[in-house]
Amino acid sequence: MTMFWFTSAKMLKVGVILALGLLLGMPNGLAATITVDPRVDRLVQVMSAASARDTLRLLPGIHAGPLEITKPLSIIGEKGAIIKGNGKGSTITIKASGVTIKDVVVTGSGLLLETQDSGIFISDTAVNTKILDNKVENNLIGIYVWGAVKSLVKGNKILGRRDLRMNERGNGIQIWNAPGTIIEDNAIRYGRDGIFVNTSKNNIFRGNRFEDLRIAVHYMYTNNSRVIGNVSRGNHIGYAIMYSKNIVVANNVSENDRDRGLLFNFANKTQIKQNIVKGGSDKCVFIYNSNKNSFTGNIFSQCNIGVHFTAGSERNIIYDNAFIDNRTQVKYVGTRWLDWSHKGRGNFWSDNAAFDLDRNGIADAAYRPNDLTDQIIWRYPIAKLLTNSPAVQLLKWAQSAFPALHPGGVIDTAPLMAPPVPTMPVRRAGS
Repeated sequence: MTMFWFTSAKMLKVGVILALGLLLGMPNGLAATITVDPRVDRLVQVMSAASARDTLRLLPGIHAGPLEITKPLSIIGEKGAIIKGNGKGSTITIKASGVTIKDVVVTGSGLLLETQDSGIFISDTAVNTKILDNKVENNLIGIYVWGAVKSLVKGNKILGRRDLRMNERGNGIQIWNAPGTIIEDNAIRYGRDGIFVNTSKNNIFRGNRFEDLRIAVHYMYTNNSRVIGNVSRGNHIGYAIMYSKNIVVANNVSENDRDRGLLFNFANKTQIKQNIVKGGSDKCVFIYNSNKNSFTGNIFSQCNIGVHFTAGSERNIIYDNAFIDNRTQVKYVGTRWLDWSHKGRGNFWSDNAAFDLDRNGIADAAYRPNDLTDQIIWRYPIAKLLTNSPAVQLLKWAQSAFPALHPGGVIDTAPLMAPPVPTMPVRRAGS
């Protein structure tokens, strides 16, 4: 009998301990939702008194910042809720992991680039932060992910300062050493760069929209990442991949970007596929000292130069692309021959008056997008005055009749008769 009561008491004690453990271990077991009215409450004080995992629901109105979040909280705004800084430093600084900021207008940061003043600054201790569906406007830097791994920045509308010159502005979203961070479905306008990432890896930039910026997406020393399904319109440069490797650049659009649609500088082992660059750019694509990359399924159209390919770029594969209505399809000055075809498939060239007698979709003759006269004009632009002269026409005829006269350059030995049709994903960027 004694042993029975001892065993029952022990079992009861164990049951109580397990129940308490389950209760305390529940992520939101003790969480509360606290309504914050800017007319009677100070957000800073309410946040300080809140417990970990509480949700602060902000009523419409101006909630005074700046804020420093040091515990896992969710801050969710009703329509018209604004968090406004005092014009110094960052409006919101997040130092705790598991923080969510959603449906809030964030404004009023300082203007010092040396202190990285931001609308929302996410420090390296703020793992798994979520910044969702906010309007971040009139800050120096919109959102800065500073070493915070596995952050999610999604569905935000970010508007930079218009009262500053472009190079004085901060970036819409800036990332430093934040592996696993996802930047998705944001609309970014009026900053310096839309997304600027430095010294990071395993990032995804997907479905974002960029306007009125210096560079839409700017990569520096960032590896093993993806840029997918973004739209850049009216910027100076669309997508600049620099000093990076193992990047996938796919299904993006660059439309009416002024200088470059795609720029690759010391970019290696990168896949560039199913992108569209059209209209307005000086160069659809600029490739400088970039190696072992593949360009497939892209459309480059209506640029001054389709591709400017510089010496020093080795072992790149370029096929199944379309070069349409560019004033100059390819600019390449070199003595080596570069065959832009792969496994019997080349590219489509809108100015290639070709025949396909066997109807296999491949032109019967090779295409040379640049010849000796092109190279002379690139080196000596004043020679354009002689483009239609009998001497130049005779030189062009001689090169077509005697290919040995060609000095080297790009050749497509299997040009396509029809352009490839890229498959573009349908996404809605921004809110």
